[in-house]
Amino acid sequence: MLKSSKWKNPLLLLLGIGVSNLGAWIYLIALNLIVLDMTGSPLAVSVLYILIPFAALCTNFWAGSFIDRLNKRNLMIFLDLIRAVFIFLLPFMDSLFFIYLLVFIINIASSIFEPASMVYMTKLIPKTDRQRFNALRNFINSSGFILGPSIAGFLFIIGSPYLAIQLNSLALCMSAIVIFLLPNLELSEETVRAEKVSIKVIRNDWREILSFSKSNMHITLVYVLFSGITVFMTALDSLEAAFATKVLLLSESSYGFLVSIAGIGIIIGSLTNALFAGRLKTNILIGVGAIFTPIGYLIFAYSQDFTWAAIGFLTLTFAISFGNTGFLTFYQNNVSVHIMGRFSSIFGILEALLIILFTAAVGVLAESYEIRFIYSIGSFAFLILGIIMSIVVLDKTKKAFY
Repeated sequence: MLKSSKWKNPLLLLLGIGVSNLGAWIYLIALNLIVLDMTGSPLAVSVLYILIPFAALCTNFWAGSFIDRLNKRNLMIFLDLIRAVFIFLLPFMDSLFFIYLLVFIINIASSIFEPASMVYMTKLIPKTDRQRFNALRNFINSSGFILGPSIAGFLFIIGSPYLAIQLNSLALCMSAIVIFLLPNLELSEETVRAEKVSIKVIRNDWREILSFSKSNMHITLVYVLFSGITVFMTALDSLEAAFATKVLLLSESSYGFLVSIAGIGIIIGSLTNALFAGRLKTNILIGVGAIFTPIGYLIFAYSQDFTWAAIGFLTLTFAISFGNTGFLTFYQNNVSVHIMGRFSSIFGILEALLIILFTAAVGVLAESYEIRFIYSIGSFAFLILGIIMSIVVLDKTKKAFY
């Protein structure tokens, strides 16, 4: 049971996350439609997605050094407001170049916000409550996954994609207000160190993280392997719409319903995790997610109709909610908050680079070969990674980490 006094601040943080996440889904759908309407080119829309990992590549070299030295709550408020301003300006841009430029800046702010919020969450949430909090966070995110497109569609009916984008700007302002209501967990004198950040300091930070990684090989291995899961999911998801409409011959409405089923899978999985947080060990959660997520992709890859495609989607999203909850809890419990920003930023460079390479490779191969063949090969490779991940986290000699 959740005690109101104990969970006041965590629930407030979840509210901020929920508002921001819901707005992000509306913004993404609206922006896709605006760019598609301006250019008529699917390639122009795909550039929006490439800008996300590209922004991470440009940012993560130095961002962690600032995150670990700045006041995380104040930084999160600042980044929310920066994103709100630039998102508000998007509808006034009539040049594709300037739209890309603003989106790139917004993505840079988002790539800094993510590790900063992770450090703040870890400080705010006691170790005994992190697993349940992470499950509830997955639930909030998956709710946005379902509600976002529906709200966006309603806004398009009563207004336009431009209205939807500006409402996301308002959502980010609301998120900033919620974060402002949260406690300041850092002393002001701790933040003064941010002024001393230089190229030399950043270089020393890299050395510190690499030294930590060598001394804590199991933590690093789990982190890198789970990043691999994110890479495979992103690459395979880039073929999802084409597979559903061109291979399974589903209508757009049927595909939309399929996506809703995926969201339901995450919600059920997240609520299951929240209810049984005290009984499920993090390595079991990671192992279940690592094995059954690619199995879900395989079911989808070999599906011949809507029913089997839905079973595949439900399987993979239900499973990944376990994997995400277990991994986030493992990460928060084993990496010190004093280096967490730098650790996730530095290894985020590798993840972003692999996402770009794998997604591009999958796209090119899908042009030359059958989509089902490429999707199936990718799913089998994903399953091999999942098996390796399960072996690593279920190693009985590493119980102390879980």
